Amino acid sequence: MKIDTLLPAALPAEVAQSAQAMEALGFDCAWTFEAAHDAFFPLAFAAAATTTLGIGTNIAVAFARTPFSTAQMAWDLQRYSKGRFRLGLGTQIRQHVERRFSMPFDHPAARVTDYIRCVRAIWETFQTGARPSYEGPYYQFKLINEFFNPGPNEHPEIPVYLAGVNPRMCRAAGEVADGFHVHPMHTVPYLKEVVRPALDEGARTRGKTVADLEIYSPVFVITGETPAERATMEAAVRRQIAFYSSTPSYAAVLEFHGWSELSKQMAQLMREGKLNEMGNHVPDRLLEEMAVFGAPGEIGTLLRARYDGVLDRVSLYSTMGGDGNFSRWPELIARVHAA
Repeated sequence: MKIDTLLPAALPAEVAQSAQAMEALGFDCAWTFEAAHDAFFPLAFAAAATTTLGIGTNIAVAFARTPFSTAQMAWDLQRYSKGRFRLGLGTQIRQHVERRFSMPFDHPAARVTDYIRCVRAIWETFQTGARPSYEGPYYQFKLINEFFNPGPNEHPEIPVYLAGVNPRMCRAAGEVADGFHVHPMHTVPYLKEVVRPALDEGARTRGKTVADLEIYSPVFVITGETPAERATMEAAVRRQIAFYSSTPSYAAVLEFHGWSELSKQMAQLMREGKLNEMGNHVPDRLLEEMAVFGAPGEIGTLLRARYDGVLDRVSLYSTMGGDGNFSRWPELIARVHAA
C-alpha cells in the first residue's frame, strides 16, 4: 500500500519547500486539487524541486479544458518530472460545468470516456508522429503540424485516473483508465460491493480486471494527542460528511446503507443555511463507517487493517493535521508501507 498526501497551492518557493519535505518524509505521491487554484500549475514547481516524489492531480476538471490542452499540460509535466506524473480527472457536477466553466455536461460518463480516449490519441501523435485520426462521439483530433507537436517523451506512458462515486462512472474508469480516485465519502462495504465490481465490469471490456487498476482515496481520520484535539477533528469530519451528504452526487453511498432520508435532511439544512448544525445530525454509526478512529501512533496500522486489499493508495483527508499539530508522520508512513 502507498501513502500519499495533499500538495496545497502556494507561492512557487513554498510549493517547492513543501514537496521536498514530503519527499524526505517518505510520501509516495503528492496530489493537487482544483478549487480556488489551478491543479496543474503547482506541480511544475514540485517536479523541479524533487527527484522521487510522485505528483498528480486529484482532480483536474476534465470538461473545463479541451482534450488537447489537457494532453499538452500532462505531456509537459511528465517530461518535467521524468515520468512521475499522474493525470487524475473528474467530471465535476452539471451546475459548475455549465454555469462556472460554460461547458457542456450531457452524458458525463460517456463524454469523459471519449475525452480520455482522445487524450491518449493525442499523446500517441506526440510520441510517434502518427497522423491524427481520432473521431469520437464528443471529441475529435484530426489536425496538427510540427509547430504544435512537442515531440517524443522519454516517459510516454502517463497513468490516467478517473474519479467517481456512482456505478456508471466506476464502470467508465474500468473501460479507459489506469486508476480510480475514490471520493472520501465512502465506506469499505460500498467499495467492495459497488465500486470494485463496477470497475471490474468496465475493465473486462478491454481484457483487464479490477486488479489491473490502481485505486486511491483520501480517508477521513479522527485522532489527536488530547481529548480536545480529537473532539476538534471529529467536529471537522462531521461537518465535511454532512456537507457531502447534502449533495445528490453522493446520495448513492447513503442509499446503499439505508440512510436515504439523511441525504434529504442534509439538503434541507443546507438550503436553510444551517451549516453549523449539519454535523450534529451525522449518525455515530455513519461516522464510524466513514472515518478511521485511533491514537496518532496507531493510524498507519489502522489504515492498513481497514483498506488492505481494497485500496492501493491512501492519504489522510485535509482535516488531518490541518492546524499543523500532527507530528507522527514518519511512524504513520512506515506502518502503511509495512507488509
